[in-house]
Amino acid sequence: MADQEEEVWITGIGLVSSLGEGCEDHWRRMGNGARREPVIDATSFAPYPVHPLVKLDFAKQIPNRGDLRQMGQWQRLGVYAAGLALSDAGIAGNSAYLDKTDMIVAANGGERDIEVDDAILAEMSVRNDPEVFLNEALSTQLRPTLFLAQLPNLMAGNISIVHKVTGSSRTFMGEEMAGVSAAQTAIRKIRGGQSELCLIGGAYNAEREDMQLLFELGHYLWPDTYRPLWERHEHGGGIITGSLGAFLILEAKGHALSRGAKPYARIHDVLADRCNRKAGSAAENALAQFDLVRDRIEAGPLAVLSGSCGAEPVTSEECWFFKQLQDQGFDVAVRGVGSMLGHCVEAQFPAGLALAALATSKNRFFQPFAESDFEKPHEASLDHVLVTSWGHWRGEGLAVVEAVH
Repeated sequence: MADQEEEVWITGIGLVSSLGEGCEDHWRRMGNGARREPVIDATSFAPYPVHPLVKLDFAKQIPNRGDLRQMGQWQRLGVYAAGLALSDAGIAGNSAYLDKTDMIVAANGGERDIEVDDAILAEMSVRNDPEVFLNEALSTQLRPTLFLAQLPNLMAGNISIVHKVTGSSRTFMGEEMAGVSAAQTAIRKIRGGQSELCLIGGAYNAEREDMQLLFELGHYLWPDTYRPLWERHEHGGGIITGSLGAFLILEAKGHALSRGAKPYARIHDVLADRCNRKAGSAAENALAQFDLVRDRIEAGPLAVLSGSCGAEPVTSEECWFFKQLQDQGFDVAVRGVGSMLGHCVEAQFPAGLALAALATSKNRFFQPFAESDFEKPHEASLDHVLVTSWGHWRGEGLAVVEAVH
């Protein structure tokens, strides 16, 4: 460990979602200068709504057609958002910085070729020798190069190839907590003097039949017309997923100053834990985490960006956690990110950090996304934002994003 821990600054943000591309699109569309209207596709996966990705020209960040062709949509989304973050931080194309930029990616399990899967399953249903046919199909109908390109750690590989990020590389899997762990690891590496520049983030492609199926097999999806996050838990709860790519540049303060970079915000640490999700156990974790950051937050107005997914009983339990904060003297003003962007799994926590940094840089919190006891106006100076991310099944993460004056 270094004799004196480095301060960690957020110096670059790459954000792409159903609302648009980049910081200003999201600032404007999420209630600051425009009507707060989420973008919903209610037909493609009916009865399950999704927040679809805005139309993108991927060639702007992935100019080589060969690179673009061999990636699945979720990888294109991640590589695109990573490129935006690098450009925003002012290090894109600069090998002196890219050569020492460490990369930590939160990834899911890659994408399947749905058409091939459907064809194989249809043929198996009418064959007398389905096992034999399946073995033949696996060896003849699935292209090995395509399959290998969808491995989770290849998102990091493609970012390295396309954007020339050649520092160390690490990939986390594990749903929402992958994004929490990516941020936590990068921050602690920088604080400990093991890194000066880190690119972190993840992506989620909600417009996938296989992922919709997997969530619904667990009875997690919201099977009705769109409702804001906090209105769903009164009707049994449910997730509305959203396509999103979120990457950030985390940088040691000294390094940022040496190159004249301006920060959006600073972040001291990320706290993470998990439990068996017995009644009350997730809230106990969150309260214990909050106790560790309490000395960084004065009592009074408290802005919170919640990564709540909308499923039950975890959403109601997070609301109970907010009530405990109120009982402790904090005037909690919550914004449920899922109401506007959907639930983006691995990318949910990086997106929360990005939005919190954006808000603190403007010294103004987002206007309420929906009607709720917790989504009250917040007019005070924005010195810090509490960011939460509770997994739909396991894991609780928390961080405080602070203004840099």
